[in-house]
Amino acid sequence: MRTILVDDERLALAQLKKLLERDIGDIEVIGMYTDPLQVCDQARKLRPDAVFLDIQMPGIDGLELAERLQSAVPEAEIVFVTAYDQYAVQAFELHALDYVMKPVQLDRLQKTIDRLKDRILSSCDNGTAEEPPVISCFHQIKFQLPGGQPLSVKWRTSKAQELFAYLLHHRDRTVDRETLFELLWPDFDSIRAAKQLYTTIYHIRQTLKSAGLQAVTIHSGELEVGYKLTIGEARLDVAEWEARLKRLPALEAGHMEEHEQVLGMYIGHYLGEVEYLWSEHERERLRRLWMHHAEGLSDYYLERGMIVAALQVNQRIQHYLPYDEESYFTLMKLYDSLGDTAGVEDQYWLLTSRLERELDSAVSPAITKWYDSWKEQRGRARLAGV
Repeated sequence: MRTILVDDERLALAQLKKLLERDIGDIEVIGMYTDPLQVCDQARKLRPDAVFLDIQMPGIDGLELAERLQSAVPEAEIVFVTAYDQYAVQAFELHALDYVMKPVQLDRLQKTIDRLKDRILSSCDNGTAEEPPVISCFHQIKFQLPGGQPLSVKWRTSKAQELFAYLLHHRDRTVDRETLFELLWPDFDSIRAAKQLYTTIYHIRQTLKSAGLQAVTIHSGELEVGYKLTIGEARLDVAEWEARLKRLPALEAGHMEEHEQVLGMYIGHYLGEVEYLWSEHERERLRRLWMHHAEGLSDYYLERGMIVAALQVNQRIQHYLPYDEESYFTLMKLYDSLGDTAGVEDQYWLLTSRLERELDSAVSPAITKWYDSWKEQRGRARLAGV
């Protein structure tokens, strides 16, 4: 394992180097630095597996330097070395792989090295997977590793979740820091906002690493004026869905299975669980694309008298767009054609309930007129004994 050490005290560096190389072994210290401002450039050249980083150093905060290192060498693990008491250390433990208290004890350092080796080995195993990981944005953000199931992400804070979502939304583009300050910390001055941003970026990187998504990285822009997220070989569900939608062949008998598959790939609105204001335009654009496709499928089935298939499509429309009157009206007529009186009644009641009680809005006159006429016909039919 190749490591670099950062501490403003030369004696502390020498002691840690001796413990790592002589007492533990199988560790190569490839760089030692007392000036933290030199570390990032050297780390880019040396590509260490791990960095042992003192927290209290002149000129730069340890958390800020750790954030810069994660940008310079995202594959490197960070271990904090600190003289803080145990209560303060708990805060750092949340976003570092480990911490070591000063004075450094050999047995405690051995546990850290064991954790480092396990993490590096795990990263190598994930990197050999044949299939790329998947990032899901329909409804909520989930990560899916090859061979696994989509899993919800345990974000350190809501700010970390939104910052990741925002950078993912603007992936492959550098977003300047001022934009991020205004989005997430509009009431903070630039110094406080910068510290929050450094820490939040660090949390995101640790979350990605813990999830096995080494392909997804966040880079500092030129002169660190912003950040850019790239997803590497990882796949994005919304992008794949839109690409498949645009490649669909014409609605014909031989292609209906493919059309149904693409319809089913839409499992919720874009970032629908959180509904960030900045994502509303994209959410609406994707929603309209899906709706246009669903309505096309419904029309295809209706024209061919495939009532059950049309029913299923409109039920799905209603599920994702519960205030779309047309789906209720279509379902009422479909249930009527099947002779399902209860189905018609349920759809009209559900529409009335949602519009009048939830939106304080009336059902459209055309639907009310159709329903009243249907009720009248049903009444006459009962009187006639039909």
